[in-house]
Amino acid sequence: MKMKTDIEIAQECTMEPITAIAGKAGIPDEYLEQYGKYKAKIDYNFLKKSQNKDGKLILVTAINPTPAGEGKTTTTVGLADAMQRLNKKVMVALREPSLGPVFGIKGGAAGGGYAQVVPMEDINLHFTGDFHAIGAANNLLAALIDNHIYQGNELNIDPRKIVWKRCVDMNDRQLRFVTDGLGGRVNGVPREDGYDITVASEIMAVLCLSKDITDLKERLGRIIIGYTYGKISEQKPVTAHDLHAEGAMCALLKDALKPNLVQTLEHTPAIIHGGPFANIAHGCNSVTATRMALNLADYAITEAGFGADLGAEKFLDIKCRMAGLKPNAVVIVATVRALKYNGGVAKADLNQENLEALEKGIPNLMKHVNNIKNVFGLPCVVAINAFPTDTKAELDLVEAKCKEVGVNVALSEVWAKGGEGGLKLAEEVIRLCDEPNDFHYCYEEDTTIQEKLDQIVQKVYGGRKAVLTPAAQKQAKQLADLGFENAPICMAKTQYSLTDDATKLGAPTDFDVTVRNLKISAGAGFIVALTGDIMTMPGLPKVPAAERIDVDDTGKITGLF
Repeated sequence: MKMKTDIEIAQECTMEPITAIAGKAGIPDEYLEQYGKYKAKIDYNFLKKSQNKDGKLILVTAINPTPAGEGKTTTTVGLADAMQRLNKKVMVALREPSLGPVFGIKGGAAGGGYAQVVPMEDINLHFTGDFHAIGAANNLLAALIDNHIYQGNELNIDPRKIVWKRCVDMNDRQLRFVTDGLGGRVNGVPREDGYDITVASEIMAVLCLSKDITDLKERLGRIIIGYTYGKISEQKPVTAHDLHAEGAMCALLKDALKPNLVQTLEHTPAIIHGGPFANIAHGCNSVTATRMALNLADYAITEAGFGADLGAEKFLDIKCRMAGLKPNAVVIVATVRALKYNGGVAKADLNQENLEALEKGIPNLMKHVNNIKNVFGLPCVVAINAFPTDTKAELDLVEAKCKEVGVNVALSEVWAKGGEGGLKLAEEVIRLCDEPNDFHYCYEEDTTIQEKLDQIVQKVYGGRKAVLTPAAQKQAKQLADLGFENAPICMAKTQYSLTDDATKLGAPTDFDVTVRNLKISAGAGFIVALTGDIMTMPGLPKVPAAERIDVDDTGKITGLF
């Protein structure tokens, strides 16, 4: 029998009214702002008034992603549904999908099979308009910069030193480098410019790390848009506050700051808010969403983007540090297929049993387990996202290797069975949440930029050191001179490898990571380190997912996944 597609499963779901979901979660009516029947925003002022005690925090992460797929969001949603089946008060907190991957190669980010959040089409497309608001605020600042220069440039901004880019929530390589302001004086001052994808905008990070609207406005004002004319030692940073931009930007974002409430297929309350990528940004949903889930539930389950070397590291070293969060347990998602891919098996051959390749690929999983358990001091469980082609011998091998390092394995069948397929995983996570842990960061803030980079490369990636290009060395000195030495690091790195080379799979050693650019995100509060050939504006593949998406005469969408 042909398996139904994700969108077919989602469209067959009989959703409960969002007011019923809010009631189940314990959200008072006065803090609920409905967006139709099945979506709502939650007023962030609820957190100021709530007397609830915070629940347990569970982070779901994964091995390095492969074309074989891992199912991290699917596992996150299925785990929440499983815990609800065990009569636990639980809430899931996820990131919002970006239109770039939806129309590109990856597809949506609402889970899959019988472990999804709904309404799936709305969530994967415009949702409640948060990303559009972020893009508008980003581009308002860009317009104010160029207008200031056009109107006389009182702040002495050097157009060659502007670091603020425009953005659009789409994969569009054509916009990476542009020259604008052409057509004569009346049309502006010509300069080299460029676009980022919206999820790479600093405003996305600012929104996700702000604790309230006052904090949001202050962070927006601290954003550095460029530098003044002069030698490096003479250049002064110019901020959004210098341009009097933060008030209008905050006005555009006042509703986007409110987390979005939806539900899973099994009607578990779900908060979806914010969506920075983990390879080019910090990869976590908003602090407000996580805090709200913690406040409303006994168990709050959240995820961080891509593998544990990116999303989890930033969740723990950046988000938890800034927000004062402490996870109680971590789930590391893997598949037998993905581990065989790490062991050198071609995608076309992953359905065949191959214990030799599996053993070669397992070190990738073991590195992530070691990072969570020993680098960050957190209890963890490995969730094997089950595929019909997995053999008992393969599953036994993964379990045996994990047992050797004192970590349990739970088979997750939530894609096919929903919450019922995640009961064993849920029981293990509940057990881990009651264990003591020794959570600590990978590095301390009061060290040099080079030392922090080296700590990440050595402890988390398993390499030798970070090598800064001459340009990055100058940037590191400039950032230190400007007082940003103690900011945490947000690594922009390929998601496909523990190294900065996407082709090096498994768990390589004896490698360096090249940092080619260092940029301060003063509003977000971290330094972005660009490595390898990572880009902040992706491109579309040869056959984009957009070509398969359609809508019929009744308005029913097809082809979305």
